[in-house]
Amino acid sequence: MKVLVISDTHGNHDNLDQVLKQERPYAQIIHLGDIEGDEDYLQAAAGCPVHAVRGNNDFWSKLPGESIFEIEGQQIFITHGHYYHVAAGIEYLIREAKSRDVDIVMFGHTHRPLVRQEGRLSVVNPGSLSYPRQEGHRPSYLIMEISQTARPEFFLKFL
Repeated sequence: MKVLVISDTHGNHDNLDQVLKQERPYAQIIHLGDIEGDEDYLQAAAGCPVHAVRGNNDFWSKLPGESIFEIEGQQIFITHGHYYHVAAGIEYLIREAKSRDVDIVMFGHTHRPLVRQEGRLSVVNPGSLSYPRQEGHRPSYLIMEISQTARPEFFLKFL
């Protein structure tokens, strides 16, 4: 199953629309916060189920601050990350994810992409589609290939 993972779109549609178009078909979308009022836009444009959480710039959003759900037998914990102080490091978030016995933890907030294994825990951040902060400053996102029979694979992509 192909899952599109995005974060920190900050209300900008150009790159979001480009990614939605070029990555079709996908079965689900995960948005890790800082949508900035575009929850309805994303849901309408997606054409599939969307899992999303509230970011630190989603002031009036009714989205949850974090969520745990299952895809293809994998427990996935999603959060924007600011409540776990990810800008200062991800150790606290990793400890929290391990204490919740999840398989995958996904976060945003730093605007820097990351794919890392911590034992059986996959730790991922797609970076930002609008305001990338990593070297080269290219907008980024992730594709997660997930199935019942294999470990999930994560493919970092850039515009």
